[in-house]
Amino acid sequence: MSRRAARPRPTSFRRTTAQGPRSADACPCGTGQAYGACCGRFHSGAAEAATAEQLMRSRYTAFAVGDAAYLLRTWHPRTRPSVLHLDQGVRWIGLEITGASEGSAFHATGTVTFRAHWTAGGETGVLAEHSRFTRGEDGGAWRYVDGDVRD
Repeated sequence: MSRRAARPRPTSFRRTTAQGPRSADACPCGTGQAYGACCGRFHSGAAEAATAEQLMRSRYTAFAVGDAAYLLRTWHPRTRPSVLHLDQGVRWIGLEITGASEGSAFHATGTVTFRAHWTAGGETGVLAEHSRFTRGEDGGAWRYVDGDVRD
C-alpha cells in the first residue's frame, strides 16, 4: 500500500460498472454468493439485513456499485448526512470482516470491524473501520450509526 495515496473518506466510493452488478454476478461483499441472492435483495428492498454484519456487507456493496440511495436509507437519521457524494475515482476491490460483536436478531446494537481495499489513480490502499449499528426498539431494521477509522 502506498502511503502517498490520500485515504478516501468512508463516503468516497466508486461503481464497479456503469450499470451495477447483474443478479447472477458475484457479490462484491465477498461472501461468494450471487449479488441477487446476497446484497442485491437488500438494495432492491426485497429483504432487510438480519444482522449488523449483513448490513455492513450490503453497505460496502452499495458503495462499490454506487447505490447512494441505499446508503442513505440504511444510515441512522441521527448521524446521516443530508447529501452523499460518491467519488467516481475510487474503486472498491475487496472486503475483509475482522471482527463482529453482538448485532444478531437478539441484540439492539452491534459492531463490525472491517478492512475495505481500494484503488484510485494507480494507487491502492485500505480503509479500516470499527462501525456501530443499531436497530429500533421494536426489533426494526438495522441502521449504520457511525464508525472509528483505524490505521
